[in-house]
Amino acid sequence: MAAIKVLSSESRQGVREFLTEIQVISDVKHENLVKLYGCCVEGDQRILVYNYLENNSLADTLIGGRHSSIHFSWQTRTKICIGVARGLAYLHEEVRPHIIHRDIKASNILLDEYLNPKISDFGLAKLIAPNVTHVEGYLAPEYAIRGQLTRRADIYSFGVLLIEIVSGRCNTNTRLPIDEQYILERTWKLYERNELVALVDTSLNGDFDAEQACRFLKIGLICTQDSPKLRPSMSTVVRMLTGEKDVDGNTITKPGLISDFMDLKIRSDPTRPDMNHTSSNYDSSGSDTLENTTFTSAPSSQATRMFSQAYD
Repeated sequence: MAAIKVLSSESRQGVREFLTEIQVISDVKHENLVKLYGCCVEGDQRILVYNYLENNSLADTLIGGRHSSIHFSWQTRTKICIGVARGLAYLHEEVRPHIIHRDIKASNILLDEYLNPKISDFGLAKLIAPNVTHVEGYLAPEYAIRGQLTRRADIYSFGVLLIEIVSGRCNTNTRLPIDEQYILERTWKLYERNELVALVDTSLNGDFDAEQACRFLKIGLICTQDSPKLRPSMSTVVRMLTGEKDVDGNTITKPGLISDFMDLKIRSDPTRPDMNHTSSNYDSSGSDTLENTTFTSAPSSQATRMFSQAYD
């Protein structure tokens, strides 16, 4: 069996350029990455053929998927977290040129028969239509506000995903009380009160390693710090997750929160009458002076990007 992904017919890419991109992607192989078997091209139609994965995605099962019959034990969640981290570290640090995924989220983490995680949709920058939007809850502030895309933006997204896996809930749920709607904000508040264990998925019924769970949540916060320069590389994240590197010695600063961004977005909206107050104290250190963008305006040509520059 195989999985089919139909790309938008709006792409202006020529056949030769398309096939070149596909060749690059098909050469990238890792146990935690989805395998690309081939492609079909006819007119303006583009189809990718991947290996079929039996258990769909994290978004369909663990994250907000209470209808799923799959039981995600703590051991399984640990395996998934470490596997995704290793796959992303491979894209960031071992592939040449390096690959920025740009769209790390629960729906792009697929699960095989044994619930081993596979990252999908990497390397698709030039293959995606320019009007594709991104999921707000996973976007790093510097990417959402200024369109600044580096590997650190992927690391932010991974941090959000990590917290989702431990907690068993999606990053945004407007049906919850206002102070619990955004998982990153709630995680930070619990961290400040030294109550992180309260965030662990209750469906585990207490059957988990509390110390390890709190360490994973702290790593999630370390990855989502507001300043990109404070976020660790993915290889360092892997070492933290596996216990090879200490986490408690790290000073964790406040993450870039969606409420901060939304406040900035509202105050800088030129259609609002209060146009004299468009500046903000929102600070995402380590950024260059780049053009401002909104959540949906960062073009897909900047999306899953390959490059050979430093992290920052």
